[in-house]
Amino acid sequence: MSEEFRIIGKSLPRFDGPVKVAGEVKFLEDIEIPGCWLGGVVRSEVPRGVVRKIETLPAFAETGAVLVTAEDIPGENYVAIVRSDYPALAAPAVNYATQAVALVAAPDAESLKRAMAAVVVEIEPLPPIFTVEESAARKELIWGEDNCIDHYHTERGDLRKGFAEADVVVEGEWETGLQEQMYLETQGMAAWRAGDGIELLGSLQCPFYVVNAVAAALGLPHEKVTVRQSATGGAFGGKEDYPSILGVYAALLAWKSGKKVKIVYDRSEDLLVSPKRHPSKSRYRMGLTKDGKITALDAEIKLDAGAYTTLTRVVLQRTHLHAAGCYYVPNVRVRSSAWATNTPPNGAFRGFGAPQAIFAIERTMDLAAERLEMDPLDIRLLNTIKTGDLFPYGQVLREGNNAEGVLLKAAELSDYRRRREILSQQSEGRFRKGIGISLALHGGGFTGAGEANMGTTAKMTFDGKRFRIYTSSTEMGQGASTVLPMVAAEALGVELEDVLYVEPDTKYTPNTGPTVASRTTMYAGKAVQDACENLKKAIENGGAPLSGKALVEAAKRYLEKEGRAEALGYNIFTDGQSWDEEKFAGDAYHGYAWIANAVEVELDMDTYEATPLSAAVAAEVGRAINPMQAKAQLTGGVLQAFGWAHIEDLKTDAKGRYTAAHMNAYLVPTTLDTPEWKVELLEDPCPAGCYGAKGLGELPCDAGAAAFVAAIDHAAQIFSHCAPMTGERIFEAIEKRDNGGE
Repeated sequence: MSEEFRIIGKSLPRFDGPVKVAGEVKFLEDIEIPGCWLGGVVRSEVPRGVVRKIETLPAFAETGAVLVTAEDIPGENYVAIVRSDYPALAAPAVNYATQAVALVAAPDAESLKRAMAAVVVEIEPLPPIFTVEESAARKELIWGEDNCIDHYHTERGDLRKGFAEADVVVEGEWETGLQEQMYLETQGMAAWRAGDGIELLGSLQCPFYVVNAVAAALGLPHEKVTVRQSATGGAFGGKEDYPSILGVYAALLAWKSGKKVKIVYDRSEDLLVSPKRHPSKSRYRMGLTKDGKITALDAEIKLDAGAYTTLTRVVLQRTHLHAAGCYYVPNVRVRSSAWATNTPPNGAFRGFGAPQAIFAIERTMDLAAERLEMDPLDIRLLNTIKTGDLFPYGQVLREGNNAEGVLLKAAELSDYRRRREILSQQSEGRFRKGIGISLALHGGGFTGAGEANMGTTAKMTFDGKRFRIYTSSTEMGQGASTVLPMVAAEALGVELEDVLYVEPDTKYTPNTGPTVASRTTMYAGKAVQDACENLKKAIENGGAPLSGKALVEAAKRYLEKEGRAEALGYNIFTDGQSWDEEKFAGDAYHGYAWIANAVEVELDMDTYEATPLSAAVAAEVGRAINPMQAKAQLTGGVLQAFGWAHIEDLKTDAKGRYTAAHMNAYLVPTTLDTPEWKVELLEDPCPAGCYGAKGLGELPCDAGAAAFVAAIDHAAQIFSHCAPMTGERIFEAIEKRDNGGE
């Protein structure tokens, strides 16, 4: 902890930890809402078609249930997200199996079950397309004029000259798969009429996203829609866009029935319908000198968007901007695109498009190291981007040489060089070990001018006893309800017990922006800091600076005199950055966080199971507001990346439905899959962030998969091109190697 701070830099336990461990927190399913009906969703069984008829059997009327179809929507039939292409209810086009066609609400679970069974939907099937290749070939036109959800192009330097200067050119095709967030608490929303408006309560990340979506669907002014967050049991991006969809469902049912309506998915429905990480297919061509210096890079990345845009556009932007990873490339071309398929729409997942790009560039670096007979660590150290270097999109790196810093620290923590030499000489046996290393960065906050245009606002008040923090930044297990009070207490000069984090309620809370993009501490915290400073100045009223109990007492006097004590705060940038949206170039982010992973795995050559034994994680995160909490974020996120690298194998079936409908069919890492952790934080404070903090939440998912797959390769003496590298794929790669590559 720095001596300049009283609270910032302390390792404090999460304030919400004890009640959660004791099981005292009530999630939406636990909250009793008197007179509440239950809602359900009638879904398409076909992946593409036209709805010809929706009718109810006589048994439906006996249940007293209410049916909502597209014709009942009072506003617009879409869910407002990035675009307006996602229909609340299919009408008439159906574009994926499990798409919502109608909604039902009934007084109890048994009535709902009988009512749902009494709804008959007739859909005329059309030919579906399930792959990016089919979509790009326009085999069927299923979205827009060409099936392309979005695309970007960046070119800098002279690509032809760069490849001409190369002594070696390596090419690789890389593939990553779907990934399910598997949050503890499933999706859930409740809604009820409130006068001429509507109120919602639910498990969510972004309250004002839900306001926007429900207002559009019901045709209401935004001020007539109130959204409150209930305790949220995990999200990882999965509750960024989907609560808007589920909120619209609950609101439509409540609006038509006049009843309070709650919809909480069971795990099976949640798995089958909620958005996943976008699958990707990439082709990288890299030119290098004989000593390993990169001269050129030509990268093409394609994402599978699923049936509609949802958040694909902004996911693709981050994929595109992270395509060259942490390396300086003088001559570069990056092309990225996202394609519609007749599968459930993909959406946000921790890392938000960066892990797909990082996997491709890191595997390309490993391929180059193998071709040049260099150590994977050395080729990375030779090419890391450094202060003053340009990113492909034209931004100058103005911070320290943090890519090199985290890479060297991870190598040190893991004893990488010695372990790699030892493991390279191991004899044959059932259990073989391998070590892999990887490097990544993550831009904090929204891309380009997104943060500057956000209008990030926080409010601080004093209620006579404590200072209260009002933001739309939600607590979803990541620790916002601990970090934001730490920021406020530091800024005010009071004790932590003098500060209270208030759960978001859009009736009283200003729009601090969504709880996404690793922006809560970095940017929402900056707005809280500003609000605290503004309130403190008002209380001091030009007098001597106050802190501690003296400020609390002065706040009481101020409240009594003025009748209220509150102030707004904002996140305003003064660093002069600029972004050209049309050219998609310029200063993409106000600060970058950096991470390196070195993982050692043990591979069972009989079962082809890979178990991580130890993992070194070095991360540069700007100012660490709460180091203990930061380290917990790192280990949790890296473990998620390990799961994506090896065991989280999710596919779609012949109808485009996900193949896993329960947790037995979708494996995620458990305590038995957890390595021995060696974690170290590096700090290079960022002027744009709260007390110098950078974004942290998404960074841990970026590099882990590449390191894990590299470790498998080292153990098995193969070279992998995809994630997850399951046991079956390891077996196939070994067979191919032993058969001469055939």
